[in-house]
Amino acid sequence: MAFLQQWRRFNFFDKEVVKNPQTSEIFNKIQDIDITTCASGRGQIIFGDTRGILYFLDRSMQLTDFKAYEERVTHLHQLKQHNILVSIGQDESGINPVIKVWNLDKKDKTNNPTCTRYTRAIPGSNNPSQVSSLTVSENLNMMAIGFMDGSVTLIRGDVTRERHSKSRTIHQDKTPVTGLAFRHSQRNTFLYVVTETCTLSFNLTGKEPRKEVLDLHGCPFHCSVMSDATQDNQFLIGRSDAVYFYQPDGRGPCLAFEGQKTILHWFRGYLVVVTKDSKTLPRSVAGEGPPRIMDIVTVYDIQNKFIAYSAPVPEVLDVIQEWGSIYILGGDRKLYHLQEKDTQTKLEILFKKNLYIPAINLAKSQHYDYDGLIDIFTQYGDHLYSKGDHDGAIAQYIRTIGRLEPSYVIRKFLDAQRIHNLTAYLQALHKETLANEDHTTLLLNCYTKLKDNSKLDEFIMTKDKEVTFDVETAIKVCRQAGYYEHALFLAEKHNQHNLYLKIQLEDIKDYQKALTYIAKLDFEEAMDNMKKYGKMLMSEVPTQTTDLLKLLCTDYKPSDKPLVDPASLSGDVIVPPLVHKAPAEEFIHIFVNNSSQLMEFLEHMTKVQQDSPSLIYNTLLELYLHDLAHVEIKEKATKKELERKAMDLLQTSDSHYDIDQALILCQMHNFKKGILFLYEKGKLYQQILHYHMEHDEYDQIIDACKRYGTQDSNLWVQALSYFAGREDNCKQYIVEVLSQIDRRNLLPPLIVIETLAHNSTATLSVVKVSNTL
Repeated sequence: MAFLQQWRRFNFFDKEVVKNPQTSEIFNKIQDIDITTCASGRGQIIFGDTRGILYFLDRSMQLTDFKAYEERVTHLHQLKQHNILVSIGQDESGINPVIKVWNLDKKDKTNNPTCTRYTRAIPGSNNPSQVSSLTVSENLNMMAIGFMDGSVTLIRGDVTRERHSKSRTIHQDKTPVTGLAFRHSQRNTFLYVVTETCTLSFNLTGKEPRKEVLDLHGCPFHCSVMSDATQDNQFLIGRSDAVYFYQPDGRGPCLAFEGQKTILHWFRGYLVVVTKDSKTLPRSVAGEGPPRIMDIVTVYDIQNKFIAYSAPVPEVLDVIQEWGSIYILGGDRKLYHLQEKDTQTKLEILFKKNLYIPAINLAKSQHYDYDGLIDIFTQYGDHLYSKGDHDGAIAQYIRTIGRLEPSYVIRKFLDAQRIHNLTAYLQALHKETLANEDHTTLLLNCYTKLKDNSKLDEFIMTKDKEVTFDVETAIKVCRQAGYYEHALFLAEKHNQHNLYLKIQLEDIKDYQKALTYIAKLDFEEAMDNMKKYGKMLMSEVPTQTTDLLKLLCTDYKPSDKPLVDPASLSGDVIVPPLVHKAPAEEFIHIFVNNSSQLMEFLEHMTKVQQDSPSLIYNTLLELYLHDLAHVEIKEKATKKELERKAMDLLQTSDSHYDIDQALILCQMHNFKKGILFLYEKGKLYQQILHYHMEHDEYDQIIDACKRYGTQDSNLWVQALSYFAGREDNCKQYIVEVLSQIDRRNLLPPLIVIETLAHNSTATLSVVKVSNTL
């Protein structure tokens, strides 16, 4: 139950007496008409009087008439969808009234509307009784007449013609029928019947009407009306204590307010109620004869719950609506026009009183455009903000999202004391996916300052939640605030590999997790990140890093993927898997200051990929020679093992090292075996001989000449020159050399003598011994 006395009162209608548009004088053409009933629709207002005349008033205030009955007109019903008028009146006293149906679009010979039906209104008692109520279905297939004897007659069929229509009494009571109304739904048609003592509904869909008693109370004449779709097409009746709402199956809510109600009317969502003035003293109309009793006309906005207008009118005879306005017929036979103010004017009235909630409700009910609503929300928010109601203000600003510039709101709430309000607004902004990077940064900063971990978790760490923010910005803010777990979650979820690894390596310093993460990446990403972070990982987790590099440079597959792609096994043909291999030489720089791991890596690569590029072999050789040069003298086993590895590398036929580079390395590290091997491999016999000469290795010189003299006989000549220049006793070596020169006839004897002339130990006897002469 709603108490209407508590509703706010406004003046949303302007009242004025209807004037003649030609003369601007008060319209007085109905001043002397004894009006008994009124109707309206199809662009005109219709009056019936005690003489049986029907009057038609058009918008230009032109009045036409014709005589419809011999005595009086008692009831009128103008259909809204058809230009059909149904009237009831008396042609003679003492007999049943007559129903006449008029086609207002067709004129007869006298230029009056054509009467298409003439029927007696017969009550259920068959005794003459006056008609008390009339209603006609808009689809023209039913008409209901209520009588003073309490009976209701239903006429089915084409109401415009008497032929093929059938009438029957569907209700009989002892008190007069005070109101009737049809209600149509998609499947059913209902007839509401109200008497002075009860309220009923009849379902007319089947052959037999089904009666439903809605209430054991009724209402006076003219105090019932049908609402429109804004109130679900309910049936309203007014009694002295309240206005009651009814559905076909029972009573609904009511609006409680005291007062003797004389008329109920429905106009565009408004309920118009005429009540007797609560003051018992009559009010006189100045200068117009005897005093008249004043009635109060009140217009209720049921949906928005306020009184839109209330004012006294002299003895209201009827309330009519036409031409988009309300017209009130006063007992002074004047028409009073209630013109509704436009929506903007009504809103301005509400704004001046700071009544923003009624303004919003009103704008919505009037189907105000969305931009207009946004303006109201903004004004309401500003008003609440100025009063210090920040919670209420932010609720209104949230409703403006999508239209109002967010910076307008954000600037108001940057104060630390209003951070909760700012957080609420920013959350709503993200929910509508209208936030930019700055908004995301600000929201996350709010969460971190408030230390609201639950909200932060909800915003970031919900796995299936749709992302409503800039991910990279969120990661950076969480990282700066020390919320590494949230930053890592976002980075991993959204494949921000670079940011994930930066956080793990630079902030958390969990190198193993970083390495594990890289191992899950696709080949290209894993390769790029190993190049980028490999040095750091090698210094912290060398063994694991080396193992990953081995995989990356041989046959890489992400660690969280199956070893065999299921798709490759489908069908009759087995598709060979694609092998991903990174160039090993591109990762050598990673092993700075970790030669042991580099050696392990390169040995692995030369073992599994013997066609590795020369840089791999050259580097591995350099590592062997470097370690060999720095091994302790007492570590004979280690030295021997390194020599073996170096020689194995040089001697292996599949090795792809660069001979020149290898020779330089061996020379730099004075690796004799390697130098001699490479000289021999390169057929550099002169260099082998010179190497031994430089080291005064007499036996090796002779041995070299013997081994390679067949390929280069000049070696013996060079050996003779070498020994001839020695001052120590080289007699046996000279004899050996001379014998080989003599046997091979390499030099003339005179040249031999000249060569030996400078050696003090080489006597003539030595030459004789060698049989050179």
